[in-house]
Amino acid sequence: MSQIPSLISDLAVILISAGLVTLLFKRLKQPVVLGYIVAGILAGPSITQIPTVTDIESIRIWADIGVIFLLFALGLDFSFKKLMKVGGTAVIGAITIVIGMMTLGYTTGLSLGWGHMNSLFLGGMLSMSSTTIIFKAFDDMGLRNQRFAGVVFGILVVEDLFAVLLMVLLSTLAVSKHVEGMELLNSVVKLGVFLLFCFVIGIYLIPSFLKKAKTFLNDETLLIVSLGLCLGMVMIATKAGFSSALGAFVMGSILAETIDAEHIEHLIKPVKDLFGAIFFVSVGMLIDPALLWQYKTPILILTLVVMIGQILFAGFGVLLSGQPLKIAIQSGFSLAQIGEFAFIIAALGLSLGVTDNFLYPIVVAVSVITTFFTPYMIRVAEPAYRVIDKLIPKSWMKFLERYSSGSNTIHQKSAWNKLLKALTRIVGTYTAVTLVLIFIWLQFVAPFIMKEITGIRGAIISLFLILLLIAPMLRAIMMKKNHSAEFQQLWLDSKYNRGPLVSLIILRIILCIGLVMLPVARLLNAAVGIVLAIAATVIVIVILSKRLKRQSILMERHFFSNLSARELENERKAPIKQRFANHLLERDLHLADFEVKQNSPSMGKTLKELNFRQKCNVNIVTIIRGEQRINIPGGEERLYPFDKLVVVGADDDLEHFRQYLVERYKKAQSKKEQTTHEVNMEQFTIAEGSHLIGRTILESGIRDKSACLVIGIERGETSIKNPAPSTVFQEGDIVWIVGEHEKVLRLSEGKTVNN
Repeated sequence: MSQIPSLISDLAVILISAGLVTLLFKRLKQPVVLGYIVAGILAGPSITQIPTVTDIESIRIWADIGVIFLLFALGLDFSFKKLMKVGGTAVIGAITIVIGMMTLGYTTGLSLGWGHMNSLFLGGMLSMSSTTIIFKAFDDMGLRNQRFAGVVFGILVVEDLFAVLLMVLLSTLAVSKHVEGMELLNSVVKLGVFLLFCFVIGIYLIPSFLKKAKTFLNDETLLIVSLGLCLGMVMIATKAGFSSALGAFVMGSILAETIDAEHIEHLIKPVKDLFGAIFFVSVGMLIDPALLWQYKTPILILTLVVMIGQILFAGFGVLLSGQPLKIAIQSGFSLAQIGEFAFIIAALGLSLGVTDNFLYPIVVAVSVITTFFTPYMIRVAEPAYRVIDKLIPKSWMKFLERYSSGSNTIHQKSAWNKLLKALTRIVGTYTAVTLVLIFIWLQFVAPFIMKEITGIRGAIISLFLILLLIAPMLRAIMMKKNHSAEFQQLWLDSKYNRGPLVSLIILRIILCIGLVMLPVARLLNAAVGIVLAIAATVIVIVILSKRLKRQSILMERHFFSNLSARELENERKAPIKQRFANHLLERDLHLADFEVKQNSPSMGKTLKELNFRQKCNVNIVTIIRGEQRINIPGGEERLYPFDKLVVVGADDDLEHFRQYLVERYKKAQSKKEQTTHEVNMEQFTIAEGSHLIGRTILESGIRDKSACLVIGIERGETSIKNPAPSTVFQEGDIVWIVGEHEKVLRLSEGKTVNN
């Protein structure tokens, strides 16, 4: 008898236990993630009374795949452009939280006697709130469109990037076993160059590839291509000395800039859900309930540290960024938990062998407890604000209000500021891309060419090709912004500006000469003077070449076209312009989307009849009906199923409107009959004395009065299919009819519904 491999049997145990426990958690209205962790405890080695997993190492492989797809999905929702748009509030808030919680976590770990490395990893785990849990809680509570929710989402976006950076830095520290300033700086620079290179090259190539292959990309092929790109970047990141999770995150963030991002996210969701479930179950497997009881005091201490620390640091960070006190308190209470990144960092510490085994289950237990309390913490935020508002002296409140309004003032940037900022971005980006291209070429491509074409000829061909490849980047470094409005303004404003402006050009030319010298010196082994002369000649050719100028402009246009494609598409489809949405936010008004359900009591009624403005103090600014958009609809406009209503109002008014719609829908549903009548195909014989004898199908009213359909009549040896309405019923006819059972039964007795 053949035996099932342990991997399959273990997977069966995991999925069965996960399925049963999560159904229970759904019924109890608890987060599914908690259900997975409990399922892991039941399926793990600590429980011996029921069938459990036999080969935990194999499951860890599945869990690693789960981390990859979780980070890939997170990257798809991340987008580096979104990071640039979240604003100062999110950045200041996230930095305050990460620095504050890492310090608090580190000192708490040392106070508990857990040692330097355990405490360092603990600080990292406690500094990251749970994106998944907060999104779910806001959805369930109908808070997605409130002002503080936008602040929280912005902070979570920045925290996601910090979490990825933190994983790289903690890995570096774990390997070196101690902190060295230069080594840490080297890791940060290496990571920055890697991210920049992957992002620039990815945006340049991948959207164009997807666009050209669009005719061949159905759901199946797009899923396979996306997963292939994800795992390809995982391999590249691993070869470059980074984690597989970083590679998955980077590819997700690249695909997030494409037009197909939402479609890919939809396709990847079942894969992410499956492997994510296995990952969270594997997290539960490493928990020993006896160990949790042994460490109950540290668990309680860390739970309090997370909840109090996150509230204080998040609230302070949001307040520091210039937001009102109420928004700061609501944001702080919403972020008072740790989630999936804590598990990933804990697993990283275990895999590197630098953290003790007890730390992992303790952090998971803290995450479970804080996650459980998340909805309650969000609800408590507003009452807490009212209490604090009464306790704070009036002079402090006035100061906070002045600070909040003053922070939102827009200051005009100077021409120098604009020019230097643009040059820093351009020179930094193109230099990083050029350096990575030179490194890859010298490491892999040049040796291959010189092996096939030996001697000086191979070296010259290799040098010529790499210089051709980097030439457009070199020209961009030297020539970009030399004819910009800021440059011209500064040049004409004062003769004292001309020296620094010329110096900026010369410095960029020197940088490019240095970049060219790298491959020249490596491939030709010539004297320094000759290398310098060759590099200077190349730079002169690059500056003077009109073809290179044209090529550089085309490359830049192509890049920015790919980068802005999704944004332009979203802008085209958006119910209202983002600039107007931001303008409303400044006045404490918000936009929200509401869909008219198929059985909604609002369906078919006019806006005048519904009178939402008087009842809920909100205004409908747009109705989206398929491809049609009705802006500022009139009172006689009727609502139809699946219409999307774009509504503007304050937080409280929008929440009132949402509850009003829900209550109306529930009331309308309760009035409807709960019984449903199915249509069947049945037969009956026309007996003697039936009212149907001698009447045609049309005269009998079978269709009009009984809502039934005659599809056949058997009369003796003949069979009449789809009989005409003029067919006369005769005694003994066997009638085949389609309709509801009760109505067919009445017909068999010779009656119609109206008889």
